Amino acid sequence: MSPTQSPTQPEGSALRAYGGEGGDKRVARRRAALIDSALESLGGAGGGAITVRGVCKAAGLTARYFYESFDSVDQLVAETFDGVIAEITDGAVAAFAEGVSNQDKVRRSVAAIVDVINGDHRKGRLLFSQKLLSPTLAQRRLDSTEAFALLTVESAGAFDVDANPSVIAGAHFLVGGFARTLAAWLDGHIDLTVEEMVDVCTEMLLGGRRTQ
Repeated sequence: MSPTQSPTQPEGSALRAYGGEGGDKRVARRRAALIDSALESLGGAGGGAITVRGVCKAAGLTARYFYESFDSVDQLVAETFDGVIAEITDGAVAAFAEGVSNQDKVRRSVAAIVDVINGDHRKGRLLFSQKLLSPTLAQRRLDSTEAFALLTVESAGAFDVDANPSVIAGAHFLVGGFARTLAAWLDGHIDLTVEEMVDVCTEMLLGGRRTQ
């Protein structure tokens, strides 16, 4: 089922406009509301539990609209997580490309990531909180760690470093350490401003690269 395909909607048919808003736009709006409700349920203060009834109530929708876009709560959780990862990845990759020097590239990438999770702490908790331990999130976190480690390995070319087992091992170490540092910062265990956090993480990542 596509994101804009109702379970009862024939394949290829167009949704009717209502109140001046096209059918596809209404579906997209309801889907976005459900994802935001899921983000609040998972990453909000005291969050963690998530049900179809709960996210629909928070979104001001009935259950029929949930199944218009999602087959299950697990699918909603997975797509909510994937959306945050895509936002962070796109921002970090674009920032890296805009950098002038290697240090500037890394700092811009770190700043892009920190800005996302600092701008909405729910996103950071969704990615890192150890209180959220569902199998769906556990697998998504593993997959995202692998993806970011791969990006780190691919970016090694900017530092005139060829990919090899040591670089791959170092990439996993850097990504894992960066994630745990961000989690501790969000939880209030590290007393640094945003700028200080960006500076510290940049130095740690650059230091790790220099030892590869």
